[in-house]
Parts: sequence; C-alpha cells; structure tokens
Amino acid sequence: MSLTIRILIALLLGLASGIALSEWGGALDADIVDIAQPIGKAWLNGLQMPLIPLIFSLLVTGVASAATTARTSGMAGRALLLFALMLLGSASVAALIGPLLLHWWPVPAGAIGALAGAGATADVPGVRPSAEWLLGFIPANPIRSAAEGQVVAVVLFALVFGFAVTRISDDRRVALTGFLAALVDTLLVVVGWVLWLAPIGVFALALVAGSRSGLATAGALLHYIGFIVLICLAVTLLVYPLVMGLGRIAPGRFARAALPAQIIAFSTQSSIASLPAMIAASDGPLEVREATRSIVLPLAISLFRITSPPANLGIALYVAAMNGVALGPLQIVMGVLVAAVVSLAAVGLPSQITFFTTTGPICLAMGVPVEALPLLLAVETVPDIFRTVGNVTADMGVTRIIDRLGSGIQGEY
Repeated sequence: MSLTIRILIALLLGLASGIALSEWGGALDADIVDIAQPIGKAWLNGLQMPLIPLIFSLLVTGVASAATTARTSGMAGRALLLFALMLLGSASVAALIGPLLLHWWPVPAGAIGALAGAGATADVPGVRPSAEWLLGFIPANPIRSAAEGQVVAVVLFALVFGFAVTRISDDRRVALTGFLAALVDTLLVVVGWVLWLAPIGVFALALVAGSRSGLATAGALLHYIGFIVLICLAVTLLVYPLVMGLGRIAPGRFARAALPAQIIAFSTQSSIASLPAMIAASDGPLEVREATRSIVLPLAISLFRITSPPANLGIALYVAAMNGVALGPLQIVMGVLVAAVVSLAAVGLPSQITFFTTTGPICLAMGVPVEALPLLLAVETVPDIFRTVGNVTADMGVTRIIDRLGSGIQGEY
C-alpha cells in the first residue's frame, strides 16, 4: 500500500474518530484530544526540522546546475529564461484569481481553523516598501536567518550563493555541489523517516480537527480540492493563447496535438510517462525541429512545472483564509516570488516531499500557519492530476515557442 493511500486512510479514520468523540465521547473527548494534540504537533515539528537546510541545498545545486547549462547552450539558456518568466507569471495568476475565488466562493462557514487546529487568528498587515524594509531581506547573518525561519532571506542567500558557485574553479565547484548533493540525500533520509510516521501524525491531527470542527473539516477539504483544481485549470487554459501568440499555432491545432499526452498525464499523474506522447506530438502536428525538441523537452520535464507555483501559492492563500489571516499586498507579492523560486527545489523529489518543500517556505514567508499542510497532503491526489495535466501542456507549449522564436519560422493558423 502506497504512502499516499495510508495517509488518506489515516485522515479519514482520524476525522471519523474526532467527530464521533465530539458527538458521543463526553468527558473522554477532551482527554483523548489532550493526548493526540502533542503527538500531531511533535510529528509536524519533525517534518519542519530539515526544511530550511533542505531548501537551501536544493536551491544552490539547482541554480548552479541551471546556470551551467545556460552558459553551455544558447537554446537551453533561452528555455530557462522562458521557464522563469512563465513560472513567475503563473504564480501571479494565482495571486490575482485566488483571493477573488475565495471572495466569491468563501471557505465553508465553521471551517475557519478547522484543519489547522490553530488558536487565535492573526493579521499580517501590508507594509510600505522602505529602505529598512528592503534591507530586512538581505541576511546580515544567514545562519541566524535560517535558525529564525526567515525563509525569504534564506532563499535570497541561496540564489546568490548558487550563482557564485558557478564562478569558482571546476574542481571546487564539483566538490561543493557534491557535498550539498550528499547533504540533500541525507536530509531526504530524515524526511523519509518522518513521512514513514505520517499516518500516525495525520491521524492525530485529523482527530483533533474532527473533534473541534466536526463535519466542517470534511467540507473544508472538499472545498480546498475544488479551489486548487480551479487554479490549475485556469493556468492550463492560459497556456493556449500564449502558445498561439508566441508559438504561432492555432489553439485548436495545439489542443488536438496535446490531447494524447494530456490523457496519459491524467491517468498516470506522471510527466515522464507522458514523454513518448509529447515527443510524438512535437515531431508530428506541432512541427518542432528535432534539435529543439531534444534539448527543450527534457529540460522542461526536469525543471519546468508551471502549475507548481500557482497551486502552492493557492494552498497558502487557502490556509490563510481558513485561519482568518489577513494578508497584505506585499505579503502576497512575496509569496509569488518565493513560489516561483522554490518550484525549482521540487525537481526529482517524491510528491510527498515536494508538497512540503514547496508549500512550507511559501507559508512561512507569508506568515501563514503550516499546521494544516499534512491534512491537505492527504487529499492532494485529485489536485495532483490537474497539476500534471497542466505541466505536460506547458511543456509542449514552451517547446513549440522556443522552436519558433529560435528559428523565426512563421507558423500556420
């Protein structure tokens, strides 16, 4: 039985147990909740423990690898630049439509704080940019910034450090990136140990949530699924006019070419499994040159996940709304930037680890509680289907765009 299935079963059993205790447990309800709450909190702390060093190491190795690739290949460099712009743009889409969706279709009544089991809600006020505010993002002491969980400062330092690594001698660069890669592998072992205990932690957290909020917790989970799916669909649909304009291809023609790969992505939740169909579409109806396809398509599958920033930012926005956290405009902008950057840290990681390494830093940067993330992971299977379909669609789209921009060929509508 896969870890995802075990976590989902633990979630359902925890919610059912919590709801039953709240309805018929009497005095036993409070006693069991007092036991379950520290168990869930301890597991959550264990999950957060390796997050900062893992994000730093992943970003440094990812930036160093991408920068080296861009320097050795002009087409790869153009592709990476387009990836960066589209990741930033997709996160901006979520920043625009996410609050509107939550305004028109708010979190169900009674679900505020349901999944997190948080105490008092908080405000994260908007602030005006100033010299002091901007200097706050430059870590005078990166170690202290990491210890205090200042994610934005850590991300900024990792980016600068990653680019600096590309400027040192090859032998020292290989040695340093090798050390960081070994650090990543070690931290992933730690995360794997914590995730092995995920059914216990999720059961405890779900029991507390079910006891406190009853059926409102289940309603919040269903509402959350719909919210993230809508964001993923919106980003996916926006790929079509972008490819039409830059890739010089009619939306209908692109849709027919992309459909086989999208069907595979929908059924397998794997971009790699969709690769043969993407190659066939590129060589066939998309009319992409083999030289372009052989460079851009593998690069896109490895580094470019267009739905990751908007969906992960959407999670932070949803958790904020669920806990009554009022976000200021600058906190949302910060969330956009962090979401776009940390999406690079998801490369090649299992989906359970990816969920925390990409959503955790966004929540921390925006001042949003992270206690709900384990329960949201348990129902991530459905949103993940639409994430994968969007990623596959964008992979084929950027391959066509890079081919047309690089060759100057005029496509046919």
